[in-house]
Amino acid sequence: MKTPSTIAVWNTAFLGDAVLTLPLLGVLKAAFPDAGLDFYVRAGLEPLFAAQPEIRQVYGVNKKARSPRLLWREGTLLRERGYDLWINAHPSFRSALMARLGGSPWRIGYRGGLRDFAHTDAVPRRFKQLDEIERLLQLLRPVRNRFPSFFPPEFDPDCAAGPGHWPRLVLPAEAEHKAETFFAALPLAPCLGLHPGSVWATKRWTTGGFATIARRAADTGAHVLVFAGPGEEDMAAAVIEQAGLRGHPRLHDLSCALSLPELAAWLKRLDVYVSNDSGPLHLAWCQHTPVTALFGPTVRELGFFPRGDTANVFEVDRGQLPCRPCGLHGAKVCPQGHHRCMKDIDAEAVWHDVAAKLHAAPVR
Repeated sequence: MKTPSTIAVWNTAFLGDAVLTLPLLGVLKAAFPDAGLDFYVRAGLEPLFAAQPEIRQVYGVNKKARSPRLLWREGTLLRERGYDLWINAHPSFRSALMARLGGSPWRIGYRGGLRDFAHTDAVPRRFKQLDEIERLLQLLRPVRNRFPSFFPPEFDPDCAAGPGHWPRLVLPAEAEHKAETFFAALPLAPCLGLHPGSVWATKRWTTGGFATIARRAADTGAHVLVFAGPGEEDMAAAVIEQAGLRGHPRLHDLSCALSLPELAAWLKRLDVYVSNDSGPLHLAWCQHTPVTALFGPTVRELGFFPRGDTANVFEVDRGQLPCRPCGLHGAKVCPQGHHRCMKDIDAEAVWHDVAAKLHAAPVR
């Protein structure tokens, strides 16, 4: 078989999942540098990856388009693009259907059920055995088996410490410039970022917890940057009000003020970022920003913990809460009705971690 000249990678899951696909894209591009590599993501995420050097084109997929007519039309567009290799990184039936409709002669995806019908090569996902980055890299096993000389000998899809396993995010120059201008104008002091929101309500730490961290940080002279996406403005406002920081000169409310690439650029320049288990958390740690993460409904075995020596996760011991985890994404409402997995996270312990990172931060 000839080497692929056009490759599609499909991952229409959430923001964090798309970021965790970057190592797979990097390994693929290194193996086939002359191939055109396109990335399919959930609609709205395209600008974040517009400057990614491995990618030829980013396509946004409207996941609300579910009618047979629209799905068939989307499949027709994919067939017209004529991909030699299709890698389906999203383990859903709809994604498997699009892999089949796209008509690529070589289609790789996860094994199991109707997905096997859609793919020419299927690999086990090895859920709860590997972290998500390594699970995604399993999809390259059939490619490496067919073209072993194209991959470096040290490439190991199973080893989290292996080369190329850290996401390399390249941001648009305009977003980088805007962030640089903003931070250059701030008086010299460490910068703390807080993001109290999450799509899943049970993943949100308490307003009081975030407010405590914000107040303590401001009292030490740090800048406090509060981030919020669409629909999260009230959460951010509640944190600011409860912390008593409305109008404070070192409080910067950035609720819905940034595009997605700009958010990533701002997170890149923080000294500490405090966040729930969310997509922006992955934007921060992958750019080597020290993170203090708050996990409740989800646990390490699911494979989405932040990486790095400066990434710390606070959670309630599962021996005290055997209901953890309550699902892959958490839930809209606590199934047990108490939400202790987040309410019982000690704000004093979180602040101790944040304070140590702020103290270690170089003076800007």
